[in-house]
Amino acid sequence: MPDIWFYHLEKTPLPQALPDLLEKVVQKGWRAYVHGHDGDKIEALNGQLWAYSPASFLAHGREGDELASRQPVLLGQSGEMVNSPDVYVSVAPVDFPDVSALQRCLVVFEGSDGEHLGWARQQWKRLKGEGADLAYWKQNAQGRWEKMQ
Repeated sequence: MPDIWFYHLEKTPLPQALPDLLEKVVQKGWRAYVHGHDGDKIEALNGQLWAYSPASFLAHGREGDELASRQPVLLGQSGEMVNSPDVYVSVAPVDFPDVSALQRCLVVFEGSDGEHLGWARQQWKRLKGEGADLAYWKQNAQGRWEKMQ
C-alpha cells in the first residue's frame, strides 16, 4: 500500500492549493489522477489549472479527452486511472479505487466543508486500522504546510 497523506486546508481553498501540490508531484517525475465526484467541480479545477499562474504551465487533461491516457495529470470522476498514475489525489468524499500499486495517495479536504471533513476523518480511522502508512499535513497561520504528529 502506498503512503497516504492527508492535507487539511484551513487557509487556502482547494482551487488555489491543488496546483502547488500537483506541481510537486510532476517535479518528481510522477503522474497524478485527481478524483472528484462533481462534474462542475472537476470543470472548475480544470479551468484553475490552466489559469493559476501566468509563469507556470501544468499539463493536464480530463477523463474522456482524446489524449487522457498520456496526461501527466488527469482529472476525473470515475476512478479509472487511465493515465497510469503514480499518485492518486482525492478531492471529494469518494471511494478510493485500487491504489495498491501507486507511490502515494493524497487526500485533500477543506476544513470548512463539514461533509468532506467528516469523510476524511472516517478514512483516517479506517486506514489506520488497516495499518496504512499515514501522514497528516495541516496549514499553519501563514498557510504553509506543517506535518502534524
